Amino acid sequence: MAPDQVERRLAVILAADVAGYSRLMAADEEGTLKTLTLYRGVMNALIEEHQGRVIGTAGDSLLAEFGSAVLAVRAAVAIQRALDRRNADLDEPRRMTLRIGIHLGDVMVQGADLLGDGVNIAARLEQMAEPGSIMVSGTVWEQVDGKLSFPCSYLGEQTAKNLARPVRIYRVSWQQPDMLGMAAGAPSLPDKPSIAVLPLTNMGNDPEQEYFADGISEDIITDLSKSRWLFVIARNTSFTYKGKAVDMKQVGRELGVRYLLEGSVRRGGNRVRITAQLIEAATGVHLWSERYDRDLADSFAVQDEITANVVGAIEPELLQVERQRAGRRSLENMDAMDLYMRGMWRYNHFTPEDMNRAERHMRRAIEIDPTFAAGHLGLARVLNARIVFGWSQDMQADRRDAYAAGRRAVELDDKDPYAHYALAWPCLLLRNHEQAILHAQKALDLMPNFALGYFVLGVTRMFAGRFEQAADPFQRAMRLSPHEPLYFYFANFRALTQYHRGQYEEAAETARAGLANRPMYMLYRVLAASYGQLGRLKDAAAALDEMRRLLPQPPGPLWDMIDAYADPAHRAHLIEGMRKAGWEE
Repeated sequence: MAPDQVERRLAVILAADVAGYSRLMAADEEGTLKTLTLYRGVMNALIEEHQGRVIGTAGDSLLAEFGSAVLAVRAAVAIQRALDRRNADLDEPRRMTLRIGIHLGDVMVQGADLLGDGVNIAARLEQMAEPGSIMVSGTVWEQVDGKLSFPCSYLGEQTAKNLARPVRIYRVSWQQPDMLGMAAGAPSLPDKPSIAVLPLTNMGNDPEQEYFADGISEDIITDLSKSRWLFVIARNTSFTYKGKAVDMKQVGRELGVRYLLEGSVRRGGNRVRITAQLIEAATGVHLWSERYDRDLADSFAVQDEITANVVGAIEPELLQVERQRAGRRSLENMDAMDLYMRGMWRYNHFTPEDMNRAERHMRRAIEIDPTFAAGHLGLARVLNARIVFGWSQDMQADRRDAYAAGRRAVELDDKDPYAHYALAWPCLLLRNHEQAILHAQKALDLMPNFALGYFVLGVTRMFAGRFEQAADPFQRAMRLSPHEPLYFYFANFRALTQYHRGQYEEAAETARAGLANRPMYMLYRVLAASYGQLGRLKDAAAALDEMRRLLPQPPGPLWDMIDAYADPAHRAHLIEGMRKAGWEE
């Protein structure tokens, strides 16, 4: 269309700006610009994910066009949630809060510009919105009513400057549930479709193929988790049901999910048979089932089919975004993928011997295909774990290699949340807290149901000294993985957070709960420090004895490596409790 020609069409317009932007710039120009640049990158990515396009930016404002009102509102909710999560990592004066308005109406198209009432009304809604809120017009609400799980409140008809008639206005409630205020007991159903993928059963005669069935299950969980409008139970909790006869209704109640996916894998020669059944947990009704007989090379395409069928069966209106595989699905990578799956199978056993075997598998996968992102992120995860659990024979080398592997994984596949998770840990061990938080946040942008992403975000906030802000991600991680086999690991950092908040009784209780899951030196350490602060010296001495017994190597170099505190005073606080408990360095 020529620049001087005008076309008319219906469009959904999203207008956003930063509340109090002038105040932020007056206080700190460079810091505000840095935050705005980061946040704008997050917004642009989420707009693109929801099939929108940015049509204009000026100063702190942004205009975007969508072809669907449902996708526009989902994008706005995703943006507010992502920026709210990031604001918790900033001091109060630096936090940046958006106002968003959305309108569906007629627009004029002239070249690359959109003009007319459709744009003007969206801009007026944004100006009327309170900081941190989303306002939508009546025309948008008519399109999304009954299709979204976010509550909308009607604010009545309001007049706005330069508009000929009043506009019906609705406010969208985007806030997530308060995890810290939830009562104990069986978890309630989330406010969106929820599912747990039970580990697929290995139906073959070869026990060595167990890793293959586990790998298929894990990839289905990962693929489903990338839909931000599904609530997906984490892999580690799902796998606690492996090899057990289960009552579907009971599992649904225990995990607080509406749907369950079960199935089996039989691999023979170059053929694979995968079966899958989607079940409504409360009734036991089979909603969908399928059997796939394919060449082994097609097994990963089957995962995509299963994911698409599950999403379609649960909610036809769910956003189905094209998943970027970046090498994880190419047929040339079959050998490397096989080694990666074997490596992760070993990794999940969490013993020093299995971790060393996992390292060999990952390095071999990288040797076969240096462009295979999963091999690099798998190697980073193995080395990170080996350091933290005290099993490393050369912590400096492992940290260096973990950082290099994590960086390479992100370079090869920036859309893989596990790559960002794997890189966050060595960044933390290198005391680069800002980069660790950035990668943890990016992992959650890519996979909003990522229990490990919330976990590493909580750990990084804890070491950065943001103890209050660390509590929420720990709770969200546990809700996504309520039967977490690594509960002891989650409990350790949660107990440390409580310790640094002066909640010594609560820290001791959390540490004891973690020890009931698995006795580890790190938990006895925080338990001893908590008892020391409480003056319970007999209990503190017993905890120290157990810690010494379980320590895998001399504590000095190990703690120097893993105590990644940004402020030395916080580490001194921990050491103080240890000394009160009777520890002598």
